[in-house]
Amino acid sequence: MTDLADPVVQDSPEIDGKTRMILVAEALFAEGGINGVSMREIASKAGQGNHFAVQYHFGSREGLVEAIFDYRMEQMEPIRARMLAAAEAKGRLMDARALLDMVYLPQLELPDGEGHHSYAGFLSQYLMRSRSHRFGDFGGASHPHLARIFDLLRARLSYLPEDVAQRRLVTASFMFLAILARYETFETRAPGEESFEAALDDTIDQIVACVCAPLRLRD
Repeated sequence: MTDLADPVVQDSPEIDGKTRMILVAEALFAEGGINGVSMREIASKAGQGNHFAVQYHFGSREGLVEAIFDYRMEQMEPIRARMLAAAEAKGRLMDARALLDMVYLPQLELPDGEGHHSYAGFLSQYLMRSRSHRFGDFGGASHPHLARIFDLLRARLSYLPEDVAQRRLVTASFMFLAILARYETFETRAPGEESFEAALDDTIDQIVACVCAPLRLRD
């Protein structure tokens, strides 16, 4: 598992009101859906007296959604920088498993204030809204380490048409998020049942196989 020091906690007095709204919105969106939660409820649960605080800081619901995505991507940038450096030192920059580990494993370090992985629920809905056929394009701001990983992965998948490679990446993301969303269920597993680490490793193996499979030509 990767290492990220001091993840932000929703009720921490050290975070500002804007960040608290991002974290509260992520958790509420994960539970109630991106379109199922009012901006007023987010502001209220984030401790904002002004019911229009979300609109003031983010402009709109879409602005808030992109802010959540960018906030989490930015948190993962230092992890991905370390993983890139380690892979480069080992000559693994064209290794599909290493690259896909860099895409997905940093998400393990993003629990919310209560220790849950609400980001998994949010990102699943975010990806459902994506319409781009360009590889690695999920909207939001540019994050250089993630962009480099996508460039390397696209080169590794050069035998696939771009729209196919993007579709596989999105599908693989849902596979990973499904196991991440079930993280807490492994804490109560029966003796002899697989651990989360074993399930995660097997899931990444499945992802590598699915993403890298040759494209079968059809008549």
